Amino acid sequence: MSKFRKAFTLIEVLISVSILSVMMLFLYQSYASLNASNKVVKEEGANIQSIQKLKKVVYMDFLLALHNTVNIQNREKNEDFVYLQSSNSIHKRYNPYIAYIVKDEKLYRLESLTKLSTYEVSVDSEFDIDYLGEVKGFRVYKSSNAKKESYLLHVDFKELEDILFKVNVLNEY
Repeated sequence: MSKFRKAFTLIEVLISVSILSVMMLFLYQSYASLNASNKVVKEEGANIQSIQKLKKVVYMDFLLALHNTVNIQNREKNEDFVYLQSSNSIHKRYNPYIAYIVKDEKLYRLESLTKLSTYEVSVDSEFDIDYLGEVKGFRVYKSSNAKKESYLLHVDFKELEDILFKVNVLNEY
């Protein structure tokens, strides 16, 4: 005569608990590696987004520069000082004067309502400064084409992706 079992044996319970423990260990490791990869993706996404914003600001400054207002002064072998008037503003000004200055291998963008025409900025000048990053070089070249005002910009960042593009100025008159 056979009897029906109504409970698990101690060996069966121990085996099932040990299998469950091993499964939980692998699930936790998978969860931890997923969190680590999500963190890396988030940081890279933020880095790419900041680079794209930076490129957009520089590009729009030159694209919307007012006719014949871009002045380029070569300061050193890899550094230019550029000042211009543009209809692009990130500080809500109407046709601001913009200057790009490299100081101690750091690139700054100055935006003002008063004309910035020299590298030495006076104390009474009112402007907003935006830090763009550490650079090895900042060069701007003007095209020799008399028909269309265009510029070649090269920003050689130390840690970020370099910026290199040609800009044809839209505001001709």
